[in-house]
Amino acid sequence: MPITRRLSLLVLAATLAGCATTGANLSTATVADYRDTIDLAGRLSVNYLKDGRTESLTGKFNWMQRPGRIDISLASPLGQTIANISVTPEEATLTQGDRAPRVARDIDGLTQQTLGWPLPVAGLRDWMQGHAIDAQGQPFTASPANNNVVTRDGWRLRFVSWQDETAARPVPRRIDAERSAAGDIQDLVIRIVIDPAA
Repeated sequence: MPITRRLSLLVLAATLAGCATTGANLSTATVADYRDTIDLAGRLSVNYLKDGRTESLTGKFNWMQRPGRIDISLASPLGQTIANISVTPEEATLTQGDRAPRVARDIDGLTQQTLGWPLPVAGLRDWMQGHAIDAQGQPFTASPANNNVVTRDGWRLRFVSWQDETAARPVPRRIDAERSAAGDIQDLVIRIVIDPAA
């Protein structure tokens, strides 16, 4: 596999994993409908500018979240497993095929180790439930009528569509996240599409 494609796949893995543990996150203590246990699947696309070149990549993900642990499986658009990621309060582990697992104390350390720069994405476990921490440090709950927020760490989020817009508490289906800069990457745009629950 060419080095640029391998790096792109690692960016995809690190992007999703980076979202899992960095920054302030919500909990059942701060938001009544927040769930510590979720199982989700969906698709992810990432576009960014690095060293003057535009890069794009896409993939599928399975997300299993339990109190104190998140397990993520990433696959190519055709379903071939790219990486498995496990995140606990103690460490983050990324495993690719028959390579030795990469382990770091936290996801920022893992992305620094894997990519050479940290990708401080925060809050995907909140975003996928329609929540975020806004620029003032306050909990934000998205709805069809209130679907935009800038997070404390500079992400511009737009909750584009919903699983069921008429539900008492709609759950996001598509989320667009943009950031001007993240380490060496410029103009980072992430589109997350969550599959309907089975």
